[in-house]
Amino acid sequence: MTTGKKLIVAASALLDSGGEEAVTLRAVAHASGISHNAPYKHFKSRDALLAAVATADFVALTEAFKAVHQRRANASGKLMQALKVVVDFSVQHPARYRLLFNDPAIAAQKGELEQTAIAAFAEFLAIVMECQAAGTLPDAPNTTIAGLLFATMHGLIALEANGRMHPEKGLHGVENGLEVLIQLLAPVISS
Repeated sequence: MTTGKKLIVAASALLDSGGEEAVTLRAVAHASGISHNAPYKHFKSRDALLAAVATADFVALTEAFKAVHQRRANASGKLMQALKVVVDFSVQHPARYRLLFNDPAIAAQKGELEQTAIAAFAEFLAIVMECQAAGTLPDAPNTTIAGLLFATMHGLIALEANGRMHPEKGLHGVENGLEVLIQLLAPVISS
């Protein structure tokens, strides 16, 4: 494994164990077993290292979406599996999830990070388009449907993470909310 990759892995682990404030170039160097100045040979700043972590995670999400898309399952099942990939990521890696989807500095990055984020969304979009072709999602602009699904998912994840998901408000969990939304979006077939 290259030193740059070791630094990304160490930064990811520090994010998972201590949140974004735990990630300093010195801490990442120590966790990687290299000198405290070595990270600067690979990343010009802490933000550049965090962008590399986000890039690696978007690549992993892209691969996970591809794997879901290639499964033998009905289109709606694939859509729920793809959404579950992100929901599970948010639970297993909350700081990295916030880095990917709630950090304005990361969202403003261009270049490789932006390209990998777009690639991940494109793989999700392919699943949405399969649902539209199967008639389980409406014939509306596919990017709009995909964007609304993603936005709703992120909203539900935020409600749950902030302790605001209450059954008395009709909210019974992120996955349940997404399942209901997909059912509501299903076109009504007249007989």
